[in-house]
Order: sequence, then C-alpha cells, then structure tokens
Amino acid sequence: MIELELPFPPSLNHYYRRVGPRTLISKEGRTYRDQVRLIAAASRVTAMTGPLDVELLLYPPDRRRRDADNSLKAVCDALEKAGAYEDDSQIVRLTVQKKDPVPGGRAIVRIREAD
Repeated sequence: MIELELPFPPSLNHYYRRVGPRTLISKEGRTYRDQVRLIAAASRVTAMTGPLDVELLLYPPDRRRRDADNSLKAVCDALEKAGAYEDDSQIVRLTVQKKDPVPGGRAIVRIREAD
C-alpha cells in the first residue's frame, strides 16, 4: 500500500488552460505535479501494477464551496507522473471524501491493490 500526504490539488477549472484550439496543463497544474513527484520520490514510491483501489481524503484550505470531483484529475494524473502506478486506467475503485478544512489544505491518498 502507498499512503501519501499531498498538497491540496488545484480544481479542474485551474488545472487546464486553453491556447487557441489546444488544451494544455496550466502552470498551476504543472507545479502541482512537480510537488507530488518530489513527495513520492522522498517516500521512495515505486509503481504498482494491476488493478488498484484509490482512497482520497480532501482537506480544503478554507470553507469555500468546492466540488470534490474537481480535484480527482489533478491528483490521479500527478500520481501517475510521480510513478505511483503505470496508468490511471488501473484504478478500478476510487473513493473521495471531503473533510473539514485545515490551514493550507491537504490531500491524503491511499493506493492499494484491488481485491
């Protein structure tokens, strides 16, 4: 099992940006991916193979209204780029819980082999 404490992810609205007809990952999105990669490297994460269960606990930085599902893409893509798994298509079960705010926000992720 892999368990990581990550920064609170950018929403889907901030993760991408449009440049003409192209959609790219924003600077904020790239910064988030880099942060996750450093955390995973420091934790010596190695890629899991096969079907996976992912649990995500979101602790927002404040009480503003947020959709829990707007954070999923940033977290799943960042974990893939960080080497936690080969491809986010391996995820067969994904659970998300939005918790009470904490200063600065954070996300706790747990990745296990699926039963």
